[in-house]
Amino acid sequence: MRRNGFAGLALAFTLAGCAISQQQEVQMGQQYAQEINAQLPLVQDAELNRYINVLGDSISKLADSRNLDWHFYIVDSPEVNAFAVPGGYIYVNRGLIERTDRMDELAGAMGHEIGHVVKRHSVKQMEKQNAASLGVNVACVLTSVCNSQAAAAAINIGGAAVFAKFSREDEAEADQERIKNVVRAGISPEGMPSLFQKLLDERRTKPDAVSGWFASHPMEEDRIQATQATINTYDPALLRSLTKDTQLYHQFVARLKSLPPSPTQANRN
Repeated sequence: MRRNGFAGLALAFTLAGCAISQQQEVQMGQQYAQEINAQLPLVQDAELNRYINVLGDSISKLADSRNLDWHFYIVDSPEVNAFAVPGGYIYVNRGLIERTDRMDELAGAMGHEIGHVVKRHSVKQMEKQNAASLGVNVACVLTSVCNSQAAAAAINIGGAAVFAKFSREDEAEADQERIKNVVRAGISPEGMPSLFQKLLDERRTKPDAVSGWFASHPMEEDRIQATQATINTYDPALLRSLTKDTQLYHQFVARLKSLPPSPTQANRN
């Protein structure tokens, strides 16, 4: 039944001349999220999920004019990663959250993924693909039609998902969107270059710990510089007025760290 559903979506894209409407985007997002949520270990703590959704909504509702129904999830994985699914579904790994030290760092990472959805980067990738191969690819990675190794390559504990890899141009555009997104929400944009630098520093000392992030988020020093250059164009008085940190954020991170080890981390031990 799942296979037929995805084939139907592929056919719909073909009939529409490979142009994907907002309704189709939302429908796909719902189906992708259902499959992803069944395969990834998600944090089930109500207070943690409430916080991540309130923070996410405070950014997304001002960034998006299409009135999408946004959903934010914490993946219970020590790997550093985050990804976006069409239609307004954002996943942030526990390993990424636990590396943040301020609220604006977490908000920046979420604002970046929101930017991918707002600019429809995944949808544009899909529109460029051959409709026939699209149906096969989606069925393979989101169902058990193909072998499990292939499926694991697209959806795994590390948080990589189908259509999660974007071009450097898309990443740069999402960075710029992220700045606008968090500023609209009254949050400092300075958290993202701060988090970028932490991840680059960690890559030099423990590359395996952050390999998932760099596999799906191509990034070097020039990307930090470009982000900082845009931030520098804002009025310093405005930047000083924006929120960098909150007590609620620290309570959220402390609660997250108090949970039992992530499934993959426990298995390693």
